[in-house]
Amino acid sequence: MTKTKFKSFWDKFGTLSILILIMICLSIASPKYFMTLDNIKQIGLQSTVYILLAFGEFFAILLAGIDLSVGSVAALVGTFIAMMLKAGVPVPAAILAGLLIALVLGVINGLLINALDLHPFVVTLGTNTVFRGLTLLISNGSPIFGLPKSFKDISGYVFGFPIPFLFALVMAVVLIWFTNRTVLARNLYALGGNKQSAWYSGINTKRFTLYAHMLASFLAGIAGVIMTSRVGAAEPTAGDGYETYAIAACIIGGTSFFGGKGKIFGVLLGGLTIGTITNGLNILNVSSYWQKVVMGALIIASVALEKLVGSTVKNK
Repeated sequence: MTKTKFKSFWDKFGTLSILILIMICLSIASPKYFMTLDNIKQIGLQSTVYILLAFGEFFAILLAGIDLSVGSVAALVGTFIAMMLKAGVPVPAAILAGLLIALVLGVINGLLINALDLHPFVVTLGTNTVFRGLTLLISNGSPIFGLPKSFKDISGYVFGFPIPFLFALVMAVVLIWFTNRTVLARNLYALGGNKQSAWYSGINTKRFTLYAHMLASFLAGIAGVIMTSRVGAAEPTAGDGYETYAIAACIIGGTSFFGGKGKIFGVLLGGLTIGTITNGLNILNVSSYWQKVVMGALIIASVALEKLVGSTVKNK
């Protein structure tokens, strides 16, 4: 296989190959438990939050940026919804209000990035701490229990399949259509590929930077709804460090850290890969500390592999 053909193969099937390889390894390591139908369903359920957070992170990375606040956004939205539910607000109204809060948080990120002309890493590093602090403040640092059953049922099952994962698949279809068919998405890809050229072609770079971070926070807000529903309580420290999983899912899924390149389907597979690894390591009773080591190594390896494959073809 020539180097060019290998790159083409890797772009199309690299993430799927990684996922299959990991599943084979975990099946060998735990033949009794891993490849059971119940565990496969559990992987889908566990992967949902990672997938939704990664969908949001995708739009930030697409612009050659990053959003480190997605985990805090999910926690803040989940806590806000829980407080409204405890106050007697109907479930649909509470969820809608929470998602509006998520959009506001995305607007804050986008406006700060544009106004301060700072890299998104710096801005979202700060807002990540601010949003987490607000979550702790409004909850007094304590979990919120006693949420209504109708809200918990969002993370139930239908025809034996977890509702959150089915929702993530539907969201993936919507986002695939969005990224392939809309002018807004084409402008985001153009902006991520070359900001100066995008500006010269008439794209309002600040407006589309704002749009990208609104999408990132909105999708993180949806992840917060699922996360809170699945646990059945709002935990103010929930989602802490989940931005790492979101970034890993994007990079493993083929989204370029250098901007302008990536596909939603790849991010979906990346999220499933993260969920599969987490599930498998739990089955094997691997320490959560070592799990963090594995995730960090995966990010480094994925970025290095992307650069290696690209440079190999260029040097052909």
